[in-house]
Amino acid sequence: QVQLVESGGGLVQAGGSLRLSCAASRSIFSFYVVAWYRQAPGKQRELVASITNGGSTNYAVAVKGRFTISRDNAKNTMYLQMNSLKPEDTAVYYCAAGVTGIDYWGQGTQVTVSS
Repeated sequence: QVQLVESGGGLVQAGGSLRLSCAASRSIFSFYVVAWYRQAPGKQRELVASITNGGSTNYAVAVKGRFTISRDNAKNTMYLQMNSLKPEDTAVYYCAAGVTGIDYWGQGTQVTVSS
């Protein structure tokens, strides 16, 4: 089993920045993909960004150009740098990881963007 623990969420004004971190309980080197998802109230969970072991990234259209995903295999940690935040980015953000798909989820961290 792997535990993923997110941190870095909080309240920020529109236009501001936050950096989310996700620490894994063991090496993430074996995970082909690590990703960030989010779920806003009354909406389905959606993919925000993902990154493979080879460094290939994928972003939701809504965050492209504003968010950056990265992973540090040596520190067993993944990150989501969020810039130019908008009120519509308000959601619970989850980190996730897996070998062929998503096998593990974090517990989530709240991000609230005020207008």
